[in-house]
Amino acid sequence: MQLALAVVALIVIVFLTSLWLKSTTNHDEFITVPDLKGKTLGTVEIELNDNDLVMEIQDSANYNPKYPKFSVIEQYPRAGAQVKEERKIYLTLNPSGYRKVAIPNIVRRTFRQAKPTLETLGFKVGNVTYINDIGKDEVIAIKFRGKTLEAGELLPLTSKIDVVLGNGKRGSSN
Repeated sequence: MQLALAVVALIVIVFLTSLWLKSTTNHDEFITVPDLKGKTLGTVEIELNDNDLVMEIQDSANYNPKYPKFSVIEQYPRAGAQVKEERKIYLTLNPSGYRKVAIPNIVRRTFRQAKPTLETLGFKVGNVTYINDIGKDEVIAIKFRGKTLEAGELLPLTSKIDVVLGNGKRGSSN
C-alpha cells in the first residue's frame, strides 16, 4: 500500500513539475528573429526591445562601404530563426571606415618591388612621378594627399598612395 502511495506521489510530483516548467519556460513559444542587416543601432535597439530580445554587440568587422557606418552587417542567430524571449542577438557592426595599416619601408626599393607590396597591404598606387635621381625606377618618396610619408605611419586601407621614382639621371630636384 505504501509503495503504491509513493508511486502515485511521484507521478503527481513529476506531472506538477512538468506543468510548472512549461509555464515558466514558455514551452512552444518562440519569437522570430528580425532581419537587422543594414539597420542603424537605434533602430535595432527598438526592434529588439519590441520583440523581447537582447542586443549583444561584438567587435566591429572590416569596413564594408555597401552598409552605412555603425550599421549591422552580421547577426547571429540569423533573421527568421526561432528563439525564446530574452535571447541574446549577437551583432557585428560596420566600423566608421577602413582599418588603418602601417606604411611599409619601400623607399630605395624598385617600383617593381614596391607596387605589389603596397597592393598586398590593401593600398592603391596613385600618381607616379619622376625626379632626377641616379636610381632608375627606384622609389625616392611616397606621398598621400601631397604629404611625404614615413615608414610606419598609419593610413586607412584602400588609400591612394602617390609614388616618386628616380629617372636614372644624376643630380637631384624636388
